[in-house]
Amino acid sequence: ATPAPPPEPPTYTGGHSTAPRRAERSDGSDMTGLSQPPDTPARAEAPSPTLVALAEAHGIATEYWSFFGEHVSVPAATLHAILTAMGVDTSDDAALAAALLEVDEGPWRDLLPPSLVTRPGARPLIVHVADAHDVSLTVTLEDGTQRDIPIPEQRPAARLVDGVLRWRVEVPVPDDVPLGWHTVRAEQLPHGGGEPDRAATCTLVVTPDRLPDPPTRPGRRRGWGLMAQLYSVRSARSWGMGDFADLGDLAAVAGARGADFLLVNPIHAAEVTSPIEPSPYLPATRRFLAPLYVRPEDIEETAYLAPEDRSVVDAARVPVSAMNRDAAARIDRDAVWAAKRAALEIIRAVPRSPGRQAQLDAFVVREGQPLQDFALWCAIEEHFAEQKSERPEEVDDIRSPLVARLREQLADRVEFHLWLQWIADQQVEAAQRAATASGMSIGVMHDLAVGVHTRGSDAWSLRDMYARGITVGAPPDMYNQQGQNWNQPPWLPGALARSAYSPLRDMIRTLLRHAGALRIDHVIGLFRLWWIPAGLGADAGTYVRYDHEAMIGVLALEAHRAGAVLIGEDLGLVEPWVRDYLSARGVLGTSVLWFEREGDGFRPPESYRRALLATVNTHDLPPTAGYLADEHVALRARLGLLTRPVDEELADAAREREGMLALLRERGLIHEGAGEQEVIEALNVLITASPSLLLGIALVDAVGERRVQNQPGTDREYPNWQVPLADSQGRAVLIDDLPRHERFVSLLSAVDSAV
Repeated sequence: ATPAPPPEPPTYTGGHSTAPRRAERSDGSDMTGLSQPPDTPARAEAPSPTLVALAEAHGIATEYWSFFGEHVSVPAATLHAILTAMGVDTSDDAALAAALLEVDEGPWRDLLPPSLVTRPGARPLIVHVADAHDVSLTVTLEDGTQRDIPIPEQRPAARLVDGVLRWRVEVPVPDDVPLGWHTVRAEQLPHGGGEPDRAATCTLVVTPDRLPDPPTRPGRRRGWGLMAQLYSVRSARSWGMGDFADLGDLAAVAGARGADFLLVNPIHAAEVTSPIEPSPYLPATRRFLAPLYVRPEDIEETAYLAPEDRSVVDAARVPVSAMNRDAAARIDRDAVWAAKRAALEIIRAVPRSPGRQAQLDAFVVREGQPLQDFALWCAIEEHFAEQKSERPEEVDDIRSPLVARLREQLADRVEFHLWLQWIADQQVEAAQRAATASGMSIGVMHDLAVGVHTRGSDAWSLRDMYARGITVGAPPDMYNQQGQNWNQPPWLPGALARSAYSPLRDMIRTLLRHAGALRIDHVIGLFRLWWIPAGLGADAGTYVRYDHEAMIGVLALEAHRAGAVLIGEDLGLVEPWVRDYLSARGVLGTSVLWFEREGDGFRPPESYRRALLATVNTHDLPPTAGYLADEHVALRARLGLLTRPVDEELADAAREREGMLALLRERGLIHEGAGEQEVIEALNVLITASPSLLLGIALVDAVGERRVQNQPGTDREYPNWQVPLADSQGRAVLIDDLPRHERFVSLLSAVDSAV
């Protein structure tokens, strides 16, 4: 096979990438003079032609071009491990040959595929019917109505499989089948009539061809919004970290200033026991919400607490709320959750009115078994944490007899976590109402993490959907010569298709139920991911392809139904066709001012793509105030992350900074000697010259914060995802302060006037 063109270097993925910022520019500038590629690891065994063919048939790259321009042949050990994780027997040559034959003949045995995700007039439905038989097709639409699907008379291809001649029939999906989730039933009938001797069903998902442009306020051609890390943004009423009530209040403050959206970090559920993972990009589940963000006082039953119980709730809040004005201390999720859980236990005990109970019951029914399983996982985690004992291996299998017994034994705790998800859902709904009531055309914009924790709820309850013994990451690059391992299990492409992509659908529905937009971190992961077998280094992994047409289609359908906007984080050297494809589907890309390079300078914003969310920076970069003061160099020097002498890094940063300042002066956006606040405003006004449909302002820039939220390349060395919002003087900034905060008001007004 002809080697594929060189792949893009890994983009940042919510803090998992360790490449410094200049490695991520969109056109590859500042990547000259690369260090030599690492020594190629010893390849104990080259793959056989049969193994290569089998791997490629399963979407596994058997060769690729490295970041360094080296043509890499993937070793046999990697291919064996990945195929095994996919459930393919590769134990010997006979098994390989049989598996390859199954890949070739297997689809011919199936009357219908398990699922088909298509756009109107795009992919046909493939039917394999035995010779001397006819086939009838009926589609049952979501509303329960049924209609027949006409079968073409032509049978263009045939094959002898298991001694039976089978015909391949390509059936166009009728144009009048509406968007949605439908079921096709096929019945194989003998020529001349008679009872069907074979039947099958297929989930048919018809998706929109393209999503519309984002909505805007009347009289505007595009929108702008605020970007914030919710946990870091507190108010006088917070319990030591930002919460869902703060989400609504922050949106209302920004909306009153003309903002159209508020983008926040992922609010997926993390652990319910200590220690709680601080990274919002390494959740336990992407389907359900983090109860850590619940505001106890906003639960309706709190008003009916007995005085002594209300005193206990108030007392639980006191020690953690004292942290609200402390900008130096880390966000302490464990302390916050301990205090909130004590309060929530008391509030849950208050009898609910018949109407409230009916709402809870309906929520539990709607969310179904996945919610029951998540609540059970939470209860089991609590159980063994309280027991201070090792978890039996049997607990790792949700279908085991022990888990069934624990489901009964821990029924009350399961009910508690069901209730928590209902409360969280209601509070997110209230936040979105507050956002749209403030005038926002979009409202809350959620963020979708790349994956989940290997020991989390999703990996446990959906274990058949994930590849065992595999984690995802990135191949070697100039800053990470051994590659990167993000310790997240990948979805199995075949399992997704067999499930008709229901886990993806359900996850997106939860996030978009009370939101106007969704940002998809590392959107290239819907096209391909770097799989790393356990026991091998990250450099010994390879790419595995996904059916991007199906996955983007499911996302587009659910966004269409929710009336929501989709944004794909496509920073880095993403292949141009991917960006073109996403744009054609109405999925916006992302742009960061500092990465938009052209030659030795910066690309004029007028040349940016239209289908973009354009910003000055991201959560993985230092706030602009910190960058202007060289805080990013000083921090990396303190942490031992520099690959060059400090003087060289400072000189490079000064050249880049001066280039940007020169651009601002040329355009009359600043004068010589402009101060920090003026420069930050000018940078944000600069991107308003772009044709991009959405513009984002970082809250940290609006208040003068200098500390980065996440320092790539660190774990315990820096308090990643634990930095509370502060101004340039290190003083805590609360939501209550923002309406009168001079820098905040000035920056938002400047952008609003320029849009």
